[in-house]
Amino acid sequence: MENTFETSSVLIREAQPQDTDEILRMVARLAAHHGDTSTLSAETLARDVFADPAWLTLLVAEAPSGLLGYAALCRQAQLQFGARGLDIHHLFTKAECRGLGIGTSLVRACISTSKALSCRFLSVGTHPENLKAQAFYSALGFERRDCFPPRFVMRLEA
Repeated sequence: MENTFETSSVLIREAQPQDTDEILRMVARLAAHHGDTSTLSAETLARDVFADPAWLTLLVAEAPSGLLGYAALCRQAQLQFGARGLDIHHLFTKAECRGLGIGTSLVRACISTSKALSCRFLSVGTHPENLKAQAFYSALGFERRDCFPPRFVMRLEA
């Protein structure tokens, strides 16, 4: 599935193999932010994102200057309801680009991707202390679930 979403001078599109090096750097930056060390390799990324069928959907935000962020989506299901869903596993915008609407554009592209895959929900989790992220998802229309750590869900039309 080839999806592109354009917003001002930023293009949100599906990741391509030529994006691998920059994706690896961004994943490492997000891992470091959470106190982790990324062990993701180019081979694992290719297996999970660029194989057919892909295990993950990876959207990137691109400007003329290069990649600015990404969103990684994992497939989910609620089999008892016959409902497909996606989970925003990662949402990352480079620090120097935060506050410019790139995260919002990535989430909107995640919503569009979910709808294109006939998903009935989109979910995301946050660190319990990340109140800024929690407010961000709430402002975009996600509903907070009563659980720990915090989870947010957006119901999509079937």
